[in-house]
Amino acid sequence: MKIDTLPIPKALRDAYSALGISELYPPQAECIEAGLFERKNILAAIPTASGKTLIAEMAMQKEIADGGKCLYIVPLKALASEKYDDFSGKGVSVGIATGDPDQKDEYLGRYDIIVATSEKTDSLLRNKAEWLKRVSLLVVDEIHLIGDETRGATLEMVIAKMRYQNPHLQVIGLSATMGNPEDLAKWLDAALITSEWRPVDLREGVYYQGKIRFGNTERAVASPKKDDDLNLLLDTAEEGGQCLVFVSSRRSAEAFAKKAAAALKKSSPELDRYAEIIAKADATASGKVLSESVKKGAAFHHAGLPRAARAAVEEGFRKGEIVSISSTPTLAAGLNLPARRVIVRDYQRYDVRTGMNKIPVMEYRQMAGRAGRPRLDPYGEAVLIAKEEKRVDELFEEFINAPAEDIKSQCQRESELRGHLLALITSGFASTRDEVSAFMERSFYASQKAVHRRLDRNVSRALEFLTNAGMIDELGGVFSYTGFGALSSRLYLAPESALMIKDVLSTHAGEEFSPFGVLHMLCMTPDMFRFYLKAADEKLVDKIISERCDEIWSEECTEEFFAAVKTAAVVEEWASEVSEEMIAERFGVGGGDIHAAVENLKWLLHAAKRIAREFAPSLEQEMSILEMRVANGVKEELIPLISLKGIGRVRARRLFSRGITNPAELLAADKAELVSILGAVTTENVLQEAKRKGGVKTERDEELDDIMEKKEEVLAQTKTETKKQPTLFDF
Repeated sequence: MKIDTLPIPKALRDAYSALGISELYPPQAECIEAGLFERKNILAAIPTASGKTLIAEMAMQKEIADGGKCLYIVPLKALASEKYDDFSGKGVSVGIATGDPDQKDEYLGRYDIIVATSEKTDSLLRNKAEWLKRVSLLVVDEIHLIGDETRGATLEMVIAKMRYQNPHLQVIGLSATMGNPEDLAKWLDAALITSEWRPVDLREGVYYQGKIRFGNTERAVASPKKDDDLNLLLDTAEEGGQCLVFVSSRRSAEAFAKKAAAALKKSSPELDRYAEIIAKADATASGKVLSESVKKGAAFHHAGLPRAARAAVEEGFRKGEIVSISSTPTLAAGLNLPARRVIVRDYQRYDVRTGMNKIPVMEYRQMAGRAGRPRLDPYGEAVLIAKEEKRVDELFEEFINAPAEDIKSQCQRESELRGHLLALITSGFASTRDEVSAFMERSFYASQKAVHRRLDRNVSRALEFLTNAGMIDELGGVFSYTGFGALSSRLYLAPESALMIKDVLSTHAGEEFSPFGVLHMLCMTPDMFRFYLKAADEKLVDKIISERCDEIWSEECTEEFFAAVKTAAVVEEWASEVSEEMIAERFGVGGGDIHAAVENLKWLLHAAKRIAREFAPSLEQEMSILEMRVANGVKEELIPLISLKGIGRVRARRLFSRGITNPAELLAADKAELVSILGAVTTENVLQEAKRKGGVKTERDEELDDIMEKKEEVLAQTKTETKKQPTLFDF
């Protein structure tokens, strides 16, 4: 089927022509024949690299040409940025949904295509963003993640709400192969397109003692090194190809990158440039290892890296400069980084509850699907490594020839239902017990089960929890939501988190404010991820607890408690201006981990501040100061300076050290001195902003002034000195 015969806008046809795309792949043509352009629902469960994004883009452009609006849901923020770039510059306007969880982001309504994660879309629905009602085409990328334990329920409820709210909505689901696509297609009322076709031939095999077995054939691999994974990499590099190597841990990914760099010994000005970018983005020991490895053509990739470092690795690999990336499975979750050969070295994963388990077949398929670059590679290879001869046949049976697992709804769990049922009630999707039940009957879970007794029981328990928590009331079978319930849902908090924050803040409202106590309490909530507690952390965590037990507001003594101590200490160090390098070394975390914890706690501090306003108003001002400190990584004394755009934690500290402590003093300072501290360009920009703010204060400035004035009043009344909050470096 030729592109120029399709009813899509000329700008899109021209864009495809410029990319050398003139004809559809067979699975894409099947979607057209199934009614893609007639607004039929489509579920495309086809292999990676078989052109799923093109299917969605053509449908969206056709819908926009007919006056519609499109929402494209992705599982990862990084993937949202990638799709934003893919869809931009082709004759339609594209927006990307970012911002605070409790914002409607109504400005997004002006775009033709909006790219968002499922969590952001859920938040927009809870906050009743009006533009969502105008969405006429919903695309769900990686829709098989509806079966994911941690995020599946949210994706399922988002799809159900969008279909309920927009009755004429067209839905396109894009998925990797799964065991039961018929179930998902039935729920979506969608035509099912399945295929094994790929643009590049995929050879799947098992390596053992110098040979890769592909079914009935074998390929010899030279073995100059003692490590199997390294020999497989060098074999591919010799042919001019690239490798993705999947391992089970960050430590393994970094170790392989060092080993690969020493063996490859590649060099180029571009590699030096990428190494420099990484060195600037990540000053930790891990960042230094990555920078040095990239100089020689090898890299690693995991969630512990800062975003800028990950972006440099991805760009270097796409441009062919970086030969090898070793990665944890996160790389297989949607980012477009194909390679000549995919080496699945580690196919077992440790679980704290059950020990070592083999990875799911679907996960293996995601990894294997990255093998083969369309229009660049003559073939792609996915290779598992056997340690014993008997494992060769077993690996074929367990992964290569095994069917993918069925996906199952995650909406039956009471812990997941609480927040979603609260959102149904507060956002107007249901107001009676019968309406709640009727909505849940539209769920994927209900479509999978002949008997709904368990769902009904869990729904009843979840509603009882919300009633006892003071979030909803029920009178005569009719639900109403309380102010606390509405606030919790708008802030996108799990009900358990909101209740914990409310109770703890209310209990300690009359006491001396404890920044560490607040951080630790927030790290105990279900909405905050906690750093893994390693054996090496025990002494440090015990020391923190013994020294600061009076500051900790939680009295639980669980594994989560100790992990929360570590996580809170990391963020407190950041807010005390300790360098990322020192934090990483002390706590054994990556630069990306630090930023992830900070981002999560920024949201939770904002939410806690709003709850404090209602239930513990005496704490609101201190909560605001702590929020600003964490958001900017500064001590309290630098808050006036970081209110100026262009001044971050490092520049603010330099200014403060020279006696310039606020915008007024900055305006009065010698310009030459400012240039020596900030540089010429930054000095001009900062002075212009300080002058603008000198005449008219923004809402943020007024809020900041109010906070600081009230705090000074309190300090004056109590006639006590502000107690310095110690950091770990004081011990």
